[in-house]
Parts: sequence; structure tokens; C-alpha cells
Amino acid sequence: MPGSGDGKVKAATAQGIEEDALRVRGLKDRDLKGVELKEQELKPEEGDGPATGAPQTADASGEASAAPPQRASSPGTPGAGQVAPLGEAALKVELEQVRGERDQLMDRLARMQAEFENSRRREVKERADLRDYAVQRAVEPFLAVMDNFQLALKADGTLEQLRGGVELILKQMEEALKGLHVQAVETVGKQFDPRVHEALGSIETAEFPDHQVMEEIRRGYKIREKLLRPALVRIASNTAVVDGAS
Repeated sequence: MPGSGDGKVKAATAQGIEEDALRVRGLKDRDLKGVELKEQELKPEEGDGPATGAPQTADASGEASAAPPQRASSPGTPGAGQVAPLGEAALKVELEQVRGERDQLMDRLARMQAEFENSRRREVKERADLRDYAVQRAVEPFLAVMDNFQLALKADGTLEQLRGGVELILKQMEEALKGLHVQAVETVGKQFDPRVHEALGSIETAEFPDHQVMEEIRRGYKIREKLLRPALVRIASNTAVVDGAS
């Protein structure tokens, strides 16, 4: 019968639609429950559960579990809040070390300055002692010469005796100068040397070579090879020798 067939088809179609609707509704309910469960897992209770976005760790069964939350440290508990105080303490310790090093350097500087001052004083004293020693060595030989001059002034002799005594004193003085490495510059009979002689005039002569020292006016002296003062002399002026050489 055509009418009964169409009714069966419609009934089957309605039943299929109803079953599909129930199946879709079940899927929706399951999805909603799953979403609620996930939200409960992700949303911890106040003060106990893990924070949102906290890292998850795997337990022995392999299921993922949220890691325990990191509680904010209070002012009384150690944590990030004590980073600044610890840094200040380290700076204080370093400052004390720097101050100690500064004190050591200042003490060392004071000691070095004291040593330098003592060394300078010793050097000044040594120079003074050396100068006094040199003066002593230079003056000591002439003390006997002064004694002889005083004796000569007190003597009641003739003019010749007085002259002989002065000559002896002069020789004694020359010996004292030799002891100090002081020697007289050679003059008479030597060729004029501008390094040790100073000419005060010339003497016309045909007997002696030109520029030969003829007369000593003031004796010159040198200590070893160093000139103390030049000798004042007069030299020969031989025009004949000069004309013959030209």
C-alpha cells in the first residue's frame, strides 16, 4: 500500500533525525563538561591552587599536573625583596675594604715621606762632613806655614836672615800645595801657550825666539790638569825671526 510505505519512510526519517539530534546534544554536553573540567584545573582556589599559566610537571603515571605556585614573598620572608638589602651590605663590605686599603696606603706614604726626609737630612749632613773634611785636609798643611811666619815676625835678625827665612817658608808653602796636587805653571823659557799663559806685554829682542816667555809677573797654578788661574807673563818679540819666516 502506497500510503503505508510513505508513513514508514517518514517514521524512519523522523527517528533518524531524532537520534542525530540526541547524538549531537550528547557531544555538546560532553564538550561542555570537558571545558568545565579544564577551567577548574586551570583556575585554582584562592591561596591553594596553581596560578593560571603555571608550568605543569609530569607525575609517575605520566599525567600532567600543575606545578606548585610561587607565592609572593612577604617583607618578613627571604626572597626578591631582600635583593636590595643584600646589595647594600655587599657595598658596605667593599667600602670598608677600600677604606682599609686607603689607610694602609696613607700609612705607607707617610713612612716613605719620613724615610725620604731622613735620607735628605743624612745627605745634607754627609755633604757638610765631606766639605769640612776637605777644608781640614787643605788647611792643615798651611798651619805650620803660618807658625813660621809668626816666628819670622818675632825674630831679631838681619835682612839677609829674614830673607832666607821667607824663602824657606815659601818652599814649605809650595810643598803644602803639592800635597794638594796644586802645581805652578811653567813660564820663563817656555813657548807662549794661550791655554795657561796670559800676555801682558812684549819685549823687543833678537836673541830669543818670538813668543817665548821672557818674564813672569804673576805665577799661575793648576790642580792636576785643571787650570786654577793663568800665569801673567811678558813674551819676546823678535821681528827678525818673523821677517825671515815670511
